[in-house]
Amino acid sequence: MITLLREHAEQQFAEELHVLAETDPRPRPPNWHLSPRAVAIYLLGGTLDNGFVVTPKYIGNRRLMEIAIATLATDRALLLLGVPGTAKTWVSEHLAAAISGDSTALVQGTAGTGEDAIRYGWNYARLLAEGPSLAALVPSPVMRAMQNGQIARVEELTRMPSDVQDSLITVLSEKTLPIPELDTEVQARKGFNLIATANDRDRGVNELSSAMKRRFNTVVLPTPDTLEEEIGIVRQRVAALGRTLELPAEPPALEEIRRLVTIFRELRAGVTLDGKAKLKSPSGTLSVAEAISVFNSGLALAAHFGDGRLQAGDLASSLIGAVVKDPVQDAIVWREYLETIVKERDGWKDLYRACREVS
Repeated sequence: MITLLREHAEQQFAEELHVLAETDPRPRPPNWHLSPRAVAIYLLGGTLDNGFVVTPKYIGNRRLMEIAIATLATDRALLLLGVPGTAKTWVSEHLAAAISGDSTALVQGTAGTGEDAIRYGWNYARLLAEGPSLAALVPSPVMRAMQNGQIARVEELTRMPSDVQDSLITVLSEKTLPIPELDTEVQARKGFNLIATANDRDRGVNELSSAMKRRFNTVVLPTPDTLEEEIGIVRQRVAALGRTLELPAEPPALEEIRRLVTIFRELRAGVTLDGKAKLKSPSGTLSVAEAISVFNSGLALAAHFGDGRLQAGDLASSLIGAVVKDPVQDAIVWREYLETIVKERDGWKDLYRACREVS
């Protein structure tokens, strides 16, 4: 039996997608597997009329998700914008899975991404032997999505060079992809659209041109509004990843999650939760995704080098690594927070001692 380290959304939640499709009475846009309202239920969770429970994939502002889904039902592309760790990729994948039943038409943007990742490439052995032909052409994920009438995804759009970004303009405005070598073009079928993600916190990003911005409807995904909301997200994702990785450790106690999320929120905001003390903020984003990563590392330590129960010492190393990105400035910020806030809090002495040991 082959086990996958990470299943695609349409594989992991196949039962939910199947039940929603079977019980969804509402009209669906062309080539959509679910109606927009059913897509929202899949993404935000809920209980169906038959009692079937759909787990929430996104915990946050419902209206933002409704705007994103409605955008994809038009001819306008969707840009999910936000700081790292605000679930842009997660939302993008689940939207594509719910709408098209396939989230794999993916282009991962990097500084080295070329135009062929957006348009098409060539099988050079056939190209040299036969010349340009449809048989020698290698379609990109975007081209395949156009041909199949499904959702394409472009991750980290602003990481790609500007000239590569601009290769999307014709696709987004004319819904065609010219192939001048063959004097032909690919026209998008109904159901095709594109979801791009971007953040403005990374160094080395390439700003989108005005022409590109006009072709997207932008939805900004914020950091969680409240402490309880962020705790809920971290708790859910840590539990799910723990099952996937089959870590032989107990799920972290709610109090451990609360402590870590409190630290992240205070350092992010530059003030304690009670508003009584101002703090310096580190250079990193201290996102929800990083909090989840800290817990996964701690659970691995507890499982393989401890008694299976997450202790403060298991969290300390990963916690410091998440906060201290700049070894000079961030180290000062962390040391001040540790000595003035963590040390003085009731019930946090074990975490203070563990962090001091690692430091």
